[in-house]
Amino acid sequence: MSDTKDKGNNGGRKPLTVSRGSSGTVKQSFSHGRSKQVIVQTKKRRVVGPGAGQSGGGGGSNAPASKSPSSQGGGKQPSKLAGAAKKLGITEQELIARQKVLLQRREAEQKQKAEQERQEAARERLLSEQERKVQEDKERVEAEARRKAEEEERKAREEAEARKKKTEKPRDTRAGSADTPAAPDMPLPEPAQGRNKKSRKGGPERDFSDGGPNKRGGGGNKRRKGKLTIASALGDDGDRQRSLASVKRARERERERRQGGEQQEKVSREVTLPETITLQDLAQRMNERVADVVKFMMRQGEMMRANDIVDADTAELIAEEFGHTVKRVSESDVEIGLGDDKDDEKDLKPRAPVVTIMGHVDHGKTSLLDALRSTDVVAGEAGGITQHIGAYQVQLEGGDKITFLDTPGHAAFSAMRARGANVTDVVILVVAADDGVMPQTIEAIKHAKAAEVPIIVAVNKCDKPDANPDKVLTELLQHDIQVEAMGGDVQAIKVSALERTGLEELTEAITLQAELLELKANPDREADGIVVESQLDKGRGPVATVLINRGTLKRGEIVVAGKQWGKVRALVNERNQQLKDAGPAVPVEILGLDGAPEPGDMFNVVDSEARAREITEYRERAERQKQGVASGRASLESLMNSMKDDKEVSELPIVVKGDVQGSVEAIRHSLEGLSTDEVRANVVYGAAGGISESDILLAKSSGAPVFAFNVRANKQARELAEKEDVEIRYYSVIYNLIDDVKDTLSGMLAPEKRETFIGYADILEVFNITKVGKVAGCKVSEGTVKRGCGVRLLRDDVVIHEGKLKTLKRFKDEVAEVTSGMECGMAFEKYEDIREGDKIECFEVEMIERKLD
Repeated sequence: MSDTKDKGNNGGRKPLTVSRGSSGTVKQSFSHGRSKQVIVQTKKRRVVGPGAGQSGGGGGSNAPASKSPSSQGGGKQPSKLAGAAKKLGITEQELIARQKVLLQRREAEQKQKAEQERQEAARERLLSEQERKVQEDKERVEAEARRKAEEEERKAREEAEARKKKTEKPRDTRAGSADTPAAPDMPLPEPAQGRNKKSRKGGPERDFSDGGPNKRGGGGNKRRKGKLTIASALGDDGDRQRSLASVKRARERERERRQGGEQQEKVSREVTLPETITLQDLAQRMNERVADVVKFMMRQGEMMRANDIVDADTAELIAEEFGHTVKRVSESDVEIGLGDDKDDEKDLKPRAPVVTIMGHVDHGKTSLLDALRSTDVVAGEAGGITQHIGAYQVQLEGGDKITFLDTPGHAAFSAMRARGANVTDVVILVVAADDGVMPQTIEAIKHAKAAEVPIIVAVNKCDKPDANPDKVLTELLQHDIQVEAMGGDVQAIKVSALERTGLEELTEAITLQAELLELKANPDREADGIVVESQLDKGRGPVATVLINRGTLKRGEIVVAGKQWGKVRALVNERNQQLKDAGPAVPVEILGLDGAPEPGDMFNVVDSEARAREITEYRERAERQKQGVASGRASLESLMNSMKDDKEVSELPIVVKGDVQGSVEAIRHSLEGLSTDEVRANVVYGAAGGISESDILLAKSSGAPVFAFNVRANKQARELAEKEDVEIRYYSVIYNLIDDVKDTLSGMLAPEKRETFIGYADILEVFNITKVGKVAGCKVSEGTVKRGCGVRLLRDDVVIHEGKLKTLKRFKDEVAEVTSGMECGMAFEKYEDIREGDKIECFEVEMIERKLD
């Protein structure tokens, strides 16, 4: 019987009728036009125990045994059921109940299995439908593309034929000739597509056109796609959607295909390598994945990370291994052309000399400069001492100009004096006639000699009664300063800043020295120079005081100063006057930088912002790499040493904020000089500008106080400091700041133990007292014995114990001390090995507070 026919006639089938014949046969009749009889032999139901619930025939009866024909005649079925129940030790009713339960469980399992098969078939049908839809879409797109291609080909062929007809010469041919072309409106015969045959069973004609079911690449809907399943065979597949897993697999295949194509199309690049480079930067320049570069280094035995730095040789090996070419350059090439060119002699013009005034503190340097400038700068200095480096220009009566740099004389400002000596043409060494040569005077002489600049000695305070200028000149001979009066070549001028005497002689000496030096510069070029001082002004932002060496600095030009750059917004001189430009040897303040540069940094004018940004980024990167190398990989020995130092050294963290960068630098160097092997001052952060909330948070996290030098905290910072319990100390004189830090460090020093001998005692007899222990009966032979003092037990002049005295008694009373020649009883703390004839040495330990030198 055909399945397809039964399937097709399922809708008109009549119900099945079953009748029993006389001889036990069963007739099945189907009333759908045809009938047939199926002979089914009924078989007796056999029960073989608790698990035998079905008969030997297919689809046996589930009726109870009492209803079977054999059971009605009193056959063997009841006896077998009874025997099985007896063997199991249960009744027949219990056995029948168990059989029912087993039958129900088996039917439930069969239903569950059928449900799982149905769900699996539905799932396969859904997947098949999704695949079929994807294939149909793909075939539809391909058919459309093929159709467009054929249409374009047909149009191109028609255009070619049309052009050919135009170019051919007309022929005089007879009608009906074989060469006569067909009429334009006559359709061209279509190419043969094959014979259209009917199916042997009379089915419809097969379509072999584009998109037909039997043509390769066609998009016919009747073609079966995918795996043949029960659901697709029964036709119950319905509308299905593509599963998420199928979409993921397709995307993964597409990604692999693209990656494979990219690997095949890998391009060799020219990699520019600096002197040092990180693995991450190297991977970006090679257009490779950072993980691949790190894996390559691991295969070479180097455990490195993406931020680790390698040298140029190692980077070249890596680049060549990845198939790239290498171009070795130096990152410092970006600074080529910054002030390293020389000017032509014909372009040079005379310029004003730069004079630096140096000397010991409180020797009258600023007062002398005020007398030359007819101003009063010293009145504005805290404590009457200069704590900033100042730059001024003075115009003499004859029209000549002199640029002065005023440097501090305090020991903390050594770096400022060094900078002043390096940028100057002439050094004026100011020495007080009543004080003589002092330590900072000697330091100024050393700086001037190191800079190889001429020195002019100005003996100040000659108007005082106890002034002795000749003594000063004699003391200078000890430091290889020989003045003209003593046969040398150094000019010496006696001046008085208070009485304004000797100023003309001093300016004449400066002018004469400048003429001998023949100072010239080219004003018609891009400006360059040096940063003398910098600060953060609350209203103006970063302000840098610069001294121009060459060229002319104009407003609006782009300037690079150290690691900072910006566009010059304003030029201000020392009298707070706005300038349009500034020439050589002119000190000015420039506004417009993005930060405060370090004092001593060179500044240059560049042509574009891109160049300025490139230079500053290189300098910042070089600084980071330098710090990374300094604090980079350490050996185990150095690590252990550092851990040892950390345990022994007590550290005082400090946050320093100053008015100018030079002052912060001076404070940092002074505090570092206070450090010893036991204590040290660590400046966690130091910068110019007022105290902000971020400074308070940093001080809180590091447990440091904030030292403010000539700056103040804003309201928000003060409130946050009170809330977080952070101490802010304000200073206007550097002496006080350094003294406070020194006192704090002195308090952190461990006190010194000093031992003082007080007496001896001889043990005459040892007593063993219950609940007390051994007590030595002694006689003080020398000095005094005090209760609680330190003791040493001597046996044959060898120290065998050192500890404290626990008990000191005379007779039965506890006494504070026992003098020489008296007897007493003594007991030691946690020690009882005492014998007759031993000697006790008594001493006291005094704790003495230490201070830094």
